[in-house]
Amino acid sequence: MKEKGVELKAKRNAWFLGSSSFLNDVGGDMISSILPFYIGALGGGGVAIGLISGLREGLSSIFKIFGGWLSDRIGKRKIFVFLGYFFSFIFKFFIGLATTWQSLLWFVSLERFGKFRDAPRDAIIADSLNHRGKNFGIIQMLDTLGGVVGTLIVIFLFWKFGFEFKTIIFLAAVISFFSIVPIFFVKEPKIKAIKKNLLRGVEDLDGRLKYFVFVVSVFSFANFGLYMFLMLMAEEITGSVIYPLLFYILFNLVYAIFVTPFGELSDRFGRKRILLAGYFLFLIITIGFIFLSNFVHLFILFSLYGLVYAITNSSQRALVSDLAGEMKGTALGFFYTAMGLVSIPGGLVAGILWDINHKLMFEYLSVVAFVAVILLCFVKGGKKV
Repeated sequence: MKEKGVELKAKRNAWFLGSSSFLNDVGGDMISSILPFYIGALGGGGVAIGLISGLREGLSSIFKIFGGWLSDRIGKRKIFVFLGYFFSFIFKFFIGLATTWQSLLWFVSLERFGKFRDAPRDAIIADSLNHRGKNFGIIQMLDTLGGVVGTLIVIFLFWKFGFEFKTIIFLAAVISFFSIVPIFFVKEPKIKAIKKNLLRGVEDLDGRLKYFVFVVSVFSFANFGLYMFLMLMAEEITGSVIYPLLFYILFNLVYAIFVTPFGELSDRFGRKRILLAGYFLFLIITIGFIFLSNFVHLFILFSLYGLVYAITNSSQRALVSDLAGEMKGTALGFFYTAMGLVSIPGGLVAGILWDINHKLMFEYLSVVAFVAVILLCFVKGGKKV
């Protein structure tokens, strides 16, 4: 009976945390959906886009492990979630103040500093006993629906009112402010404070977890924020900014629809099997973009890319939680930080190759994706829960 009560609280927390993520991502994706075009308007090319897309996840990810570790050390998680959303709201305003792509690079990175909330937030879900994949899926579903709504708002503001990029960014910051409200309703699980320093905490993590984080890092070297390049390809093929935004909505809708079901499947059939399907599909997509030639191909590949996110995101976090032991915040922070750090060189290399030849970039990504599939085969764990 007590276990059922714990799981009910975890489910409610998933919906409240997901609601915060929804509101933050309405604002966040209003910015993300126009970011490649905003970079271009400020004079940036392929290298700038690759660098910024990598730094969005990379530079701020250094702080994710500290957020997770501190939440383990003091035995409190909710305060870090609140502060993370608050900082993101503040720094979104600075993005609208950028005058060059170089200054935008720093403002975008500062806005992502608020992502130190991710590990403590996910640790609240990981503290549940069962159905982690499903609960992570709920958060990702609401997060992604926020992206859909945000992009629809951008399309409407462009089409109906002709808003400038900066005006949309300032409006996005205002909407993101309301993401802090649902946090007050989250019931924080009681956890024991673990008085370990950061290095000792990481050192004590399960070897199977460390290997899995290595595998995910290789995968992230190819899947580093690729959507920005895909949107640029959509603009080149269609000759319009609206179509890339519609494809971005398609990507997010597919992601939102399937992320919770695939999280449940990972609970039922095991994480590794589901992840192998997702990694292999990503390999197929990178090869598909090499031969991209028309609107129909673009529609299919964007849809499949949304499916990759649905298959992999909640299952990866659930597997980390399965292998984390007591220090779930530290483990999830280590996971996020490793992924983010490899995104910086991953995005930069891809940006350089993009400026040389678009197909060359996708050939390179397909090789990296193939290596990630092979490495994933040797992951141990991912048991059914």
